[in-house]
Amino acid sequence: MVSVRVYGILINSQQQVLVSDEKIRGEFFTKFPGGGLEFGEGTRDCLAREFMEEMNLKVSVGDHIYTTDFFQMSAFNKAHQILSIYYFAHALEEITVPLRKTPFDFDEQQLKLYETTGEIETFRFIDWENFGEHQVSLPIDKVVASLIRQNYRLNQ
Repeated sequence: MVSVRVYGILINSQQQVLVSDEKIRGEFFTKFPGGGLEFGEGTRDCLAREFMEEMNLKVSVGDHIYTTDFFQMSAFNKAHQILSIYYFAHALEEITVPLRKTPFDFDEQQLKLYETTGEIETFRFIDWENFGEHQVSLPIDKVVASLIRQNYRLNQ
């Protein structure tokens, strides 16, 4: 089975890259915001929905960056292959969710939620000077982080 995932690269006016720090089933991951494609949904609609669900943030979906071109097994289900699609995303409004300064800085309410759902996440920005593949956990995200560092021109 193939699981299609759609992720957004959001770079703010201070030249910082948005990441999500997540604890899922006891494992810690730093990744780009996004998630799974639902049946009947286009990839751009999926990404807009994911930003709204995760951050209550309206975004416009920009240029396509990358689609997985190698085999990647799911970290959570060894019977699933992951196909990830990445786009630039642009915030259409101010970000209102709390942004953290340090990775995995979960508050008390989030930790209680984890007890019932097995998943929690926070968001933070990484300064461009510090951003790279070493800052994200997932193999496909590492490829994309490297591509962005190589090809993205600041102050576009």
